[in-house]
Amino acid sequence: MTETILTNARLILPDAVLPGTLVLRDGLIAEVQPGRSAIPGAIDLGGDHLMPGIVDVHTDNLERQVLPRSNARWPSRSAMLAHDAQCAAAGVTTVLDALCLGDLGFDPGRGQTFRDGVRDLDALADLGLFKAEHFLHLRCELPAQDMPAALESVADHPRVVMASLMDHSPGIGQYRDVERYRAMRQRQTQQGLEAVDRRIAELLEQRARLREPQRRWLLDRLAHRELPLASHDDDNAEDVIRNAEDGIRISEFPVVMEAAQAARRIGVEVIAGAPNIVRGGSHSGNVNAADMVREGVVDALASDYVPAALVEAAWRCAAETGISLPDSVAMVTEAPARMARLTDRGRLAPGLRADLVQVHARDGMAVVRRVWRQGERVA
Repeated sequence: MTETILTNARLILPDAVLPGTLVLRDGLIAEVQPGRSAIPGAIDLGGDHLMPGIVDVHTDNLERQVLPRSNARWPSRSAMLAHDAQCAAAGVTTVLDALCLGDLGFDPGRGQTFRDGVRDLDALADLGLFKAEHFLHLRCELPAQDMPAALESVADHPRVVMASLMDHSPGIGQYRDVERYRAMRQRQTQQGLEAVDRRIAELLEQRARLREPQRRWLLDRLAHRELPLASHDDDNAEDVIRNAEDGIRISEFPVVMEAAQAARRIGVEVIAGAPNIVRGGSHSGNVNAADMVREGVVDALASDYVPAALVEAAWRCAAETGISLPDSVAMVTEAPARMARLTDRGRLAPGLRADLVQVHARDGMAVVRRVWRQGERVA
């Protein structure tokens, strides 16, 4: 039996911040004690906060390691290990790697990123080379012709714990502003307006033909797994209600307040983006996530594209939106663990995994100092 004692900490419990001590045994939290320990060998955290390890239910960060520059694809396993190290350094001890299934014609490398990502996740996890624990979150592009084949290859994969249904067609969800979409695609592809407009027309025709039959096929194909299912970039209440009727009980990154409010009314959980909180607004002109937190319609935060945003976003929410620090920390720990049905983590409580983050808060900033996964220090 191995024992570690962490003392002189401000323990962030579900309903309070307690000056106290945490006793860890064999990878689990054994005791939560008030006050300071005098036992020799106890690790003094210097009055820093101690919170549960972060559970990130949606991160695209691997894509940024795979393609650090537009024409410089990185070796896939090196990219995966860099991604893992960044997550651990940010206090993320449980990672749901959100890999994209299906291409709408502007991101041809995503198929390779998906295939390499699944392969590398299996290989590196089996070798014990990860600092964090990694699972798969399948981001399924409903109107993409190649989505069904990609999903079929992983539909029964044991590391899949969540799936989301996406539609990144022009004029829909995140890209509901077609003029903004057109300008973005011109910048990305360096194509003329005529070529981009031709591609937009093709995508809209493809959507009309494929979206609904592929949506139904996906729901039927995954039904036996009983996975938590999320919709993505909801832009109206009607879609949220329809999704809920089909068993899709999470609304991920709603782009308008109306969609988040509709989700709250019918008991659908809402995920917002932590980078939106840190930046003070959406990078693509959508609803301000801090406003959704103030409105009481956010259950969890996800890193989306910046793992380091999660700790900072939790502290910002506590300072700026009127919720308590335990409640804001729960949005990056307990709530996402519940969504992913990982019942053994997410809170500082006896019997749960000793996934922990030491945070030093000073001058309005929250800095990760140390990270433990199952009682072993990983950062």
